[in-house]
Amino acid sequence: MIGLLSACNFSGSNNNSSNSTSDANNASQKDSEQTLNVVAIDEIASLDVVKAHDTVSGVVIANTTEGLYSIDKNHEPVLAAASEHEISEDGLIHTFTIRDNVWSNGESVTAHDFEYSWKRTFQNVGYYTYSFANAKILNAQEIMDGEKSPDELGIEATDDKTLVITLSGPSPLLNYSLAFTAFFPVNQAFVESVGEEAYGTEFDKVIYNGPFTLTDWKHDQGWQYKKNPDYRDADNVKLTEINVDVVKEESTTVNLYETGDVDLIEITSAFIDKYKNDPNYSAQVTAGLSFLRFNHGNEALSNENIRRSLDLGWEKKALTDVILKNGSVPTYYLVPDIAKSPSGETFRSLNGDFKGTVEEAQEFFKTGLGEIGKNAIELNLLTADETDSKATAEYLKDQWETNLDGLTVNIVVQPFQRRLELEKAIDYDISISSYIPSSADPLNYLDMWVTGKSFNRMGYSNPDYDGLVNQAWNELDEEKRYELMLEAERMLFEEDAAIGPMYQDATAIISKPYVKDVIHHPTLPQYDYKWAYIEGK
Repeated sequence: MIGLLSACNFSGSNNNSSNSTSDANNASQKDSEQTLNVVAIDEIASLDVVKAHDTVSGVVIANTTEGLYSIDKNHEPVLAAASEHEISEDGLIHTFTIRDNVWSNGESVTAHDFEYSWKRTFQNVGYYTYSFANAKILNAQEIMDGEKSPDELGIEATDDKTLVITLSGPSPLLNYSLAFTAFFPVNQAFVESVGEEAYGTEFDKVIYNGPFTLTDWKHDQGWQYKKNPDYRDADNVKLTEINVDVVKEESTTVNLYETGDVDLIEITSAFIDKYKNDPNYSAQVTAGLSFLRFNHGNEALSNENIRRSLDLGWEKKALTDVILKNGSVPTYYLVPDIAKSPSGETFRSLNGDFKGTVEEAQEFFKTGLGEIGKNAIELNLLTADETDSKATAEYLKDQWETNLDGLTVNIVVQPFQRRLELEKAIDYDISISSYIPSSADPLNYLDMWVTGKSFNRMGYSNPDYDGLVNQAWNELDEEKRYELMLEAERMLFEEDAAIGPMYQDATAIISKPYVKDVIHHPTLPQYDYKWAYIEGK
């Protein structure tokens, strides 16, 4: 069983949510103009599910396209594009009945759209092919390894309404996976009409089957959603328009909020003190993590003692409480305290923290320098050009250079997308990174560090760790599965000091009191506008 954080619904000064029944009964109380104005800190990277690897694009795709499952207000997977889900006795054959629904160009959404989309991901060697392997879709791993062709993936549309998915083994998180954007449908005829390279690059180079459509997208400036009148559940969608402006300067974002030009914004440490006592302010801990990636191919960082010293050689609570001030929680582990074991105990209560002291860090650093035959080292610290990221980098530099004699740190600031590119190429020394899972199961965190996985991005490899994680993916006994996951996390820290955990993310949000039921999920996608509405503006 997975225990998730409580829902975060922005519903005025007390942030109480309204259920769908209440929404229907009180429809007459809603404002006649149902327009929401928000901001994004970055551009949409792509509207193509194969190429969209960032949270901004993920939010847009999740609000305009619908998969077999979607995530509801309570962060649980529910049937969406499918009306029925039948499972064979051995749990390996999953048969879905596709609902009556249409694409925004009027064509019917069919089972063939799912088959085409999934196989296209493998034909394009898509970034999220690993998601299909983790979900145990038959032959996914073999296709990734070059042993089989994409046509042999375990998905088949037997007719327009029937989709059969075959698994290679047990997949306890399948329904969560199917709600993730990588598993969404794509219409083959439309892709071929606009061309593979153009697909997803403009608002009119993609079609939609979700609650909203994009009707405008000015690159690096913003985009506009409009309610999709042909959406299968359109009666429950209240907003008619959502305007999104790309604003990278936080002071500009705050000014837009103060003047009433935008209705809801995220704020960082620079403005927490200004708004923390406002009744419309909320800070919600999410399932996201911020952590330090170490390039294991770097001469100094290939040394376990130096990595361990960098993890222990700074004060984490001062970062979260004094600098960030947004409700983030310091972490001394990988898996956050958001999932419960079969016995009801939390992951953290079972595995504890992997802590140490600055004094121990100094000894580890001295030992590590001796092992690589150096008296001093110089390392570059990669960070995105965002307020909190830059503040974190400055803090780490000061802490490390103060506490670890012989260490010089150079801060390298890059735009967010460029930071991702450098990480994927493992072209950095240390990177301030973050991760938001598609569900809160511990395996979604642990699987990142398996050899060769696309989220690894630091050259870490331990066959014993890989074995534990792979066993956990295939273990049906929940108690045994938890033991494997607990052991894997211990190995990651106690044996390898592979990464440097920093904090569990929190999102600090200020919204106008008339904004109701914008859902902020602790996992991906972060924002869900399907149930949102304006009342009392």
